[in-house]
Amino acid sequence: MATATQLFTCALLISCTLFHVARPELIITLVNNCPFTIYPAIQPNAGHPVLEKGGFPLQTLTHRSFRAPDQLWSGRIWGRTGCAHSNGKFHCVTGDCNNRIECNGLGGATPATLAQITIHHGHKDFSSYGVSLVDGFNLPMTVTPHEGKGVCPVVGCRANLLATCPERLQFRSLGGHGHVVGCKSGCEALGTDELCCRNHYNSPQTCRASTFSEFFKHACPATFTYAHDSPSLMHECSSPRELKVIFCH
Repeated sequence: MATATQLFTCALLISCTLFHVARPELIITLVNNCPFTIYPAIQPNAGHPVLEKGGFPLQTLTHRSFRAPDQLWSGRIWGRTGCAHSNGKFHCVTGDCNNRIECNGLGGATPATLAQITIHHGHKDFSSYGVSLVDGFNLPMTVTPHEGKGVCPVVGCRANLLATCPERLQFRSLGGHGHVVGCKSGCEALGTDELCCRNHYNSPQTCRASTFSEFFKHACPATFTYAHDSPSLMHECSSPRELKVIFCH
């Protein structure tokens, strides 16, 4: 006959198993709506695992879905453009990660539009997400949660800022003589402490919006546009089943 301890252990095991099964998995989907192939890149924050080897090609009008980690994870996602092999070397015109297809944890060259994501945190399994233009812009991008509870808005930048980028911020291909392929931040373009929110300006009180960050904010208000910015759309999204990052939405 089973003892009370054995019965309790068995009940606890069944309970934990059911809880584990009942917890919905989180899928991350990257969608390429651009009329050309891009190479998405994924960089984890320190201490978190690399997902999908950190990068891969994604042809136009296709998507790639993968299961996110079941525990706390944070990192950033961006799209690389103008990628090709030349003289035996792989290189992307924007967002390049040291001439690799699989970035394996490396960051990307600026300017680049960034999706910043933190999943499975807080007491209600929150997912936090946002789109940042702090490091400039190279592609329209949005983040769309599906089947989350609470406040789960779509955030990002749908505008093509390459067409309206101020001349001082323009990043051109072919060593500066080609087409506009990116729009630099004021920090990258001019490099001052004030625009880069460095040294004396590295605090919420002294790091302020500039005419350059206001260009990005006016076009895409639901984004971060300088280091201590607060986007207009806040959220508290619990247990979404999917986070969809859409390029050229």
